[in-house]
Amino acid sequence: MRRTSIRVLLLTVAGVTVLGLLVMRVLDAQGYRLPPVPWIEDVAILLLAGLIFWLGWAVRAYQKGRKPNLDPLRAARTFVLAKAGSLTGAILTGRYLATLLVVVGDLGIAAQRERAVAAGVAALCSVALTVVGLVAEKFCELPPPDDDAEREDNRGPEALAG
Repeated sequence: MRRTSIRVLLLTVAGVTVLGLLVMRVLDAQGYRLPPVPWIEDVAILLLAGLIFWLGWAVRAYQKGRKPNLDPLRAARTFVLAKAGSLTGAILTGRYLATLLVVVGDLGIAAQRERAVAAGVAALCSVALTVVGLVAEKFCELPPPDDDAEREDNRGPEALAG
């Protein structure tokens, strides 16, 4: 698997923001408002980011030789979790940015200001999840093969037969 591209993450944030903004404007025009972002979501996002970082750090320690008994399957699962975390963070960032953009015109109203602050904090937590996912993916990246081992692997079947 390849690492997540920053371009894909930025496009995801932009796409979800635009789509969320359109949906929220339609709902707002019909008299519906989404509830403010609860603070427990921020805590959950940061806990997930912490878990991903901790698991990625264990893989990094294995690659540095400080943890010799790490299961390779666990390392692969950590990479997949980190990739999912970065994409989830990008999606959530777009969702919270859309909420922030919907209420930014009404910051003079205390309730809307509280919504904007809650959405802004949640967006920052989501950005943190995205960054931690990218960092953990980097931790799980395999080092390039040695030149000697690479030459032996590239010899082909004719070299092995003769």
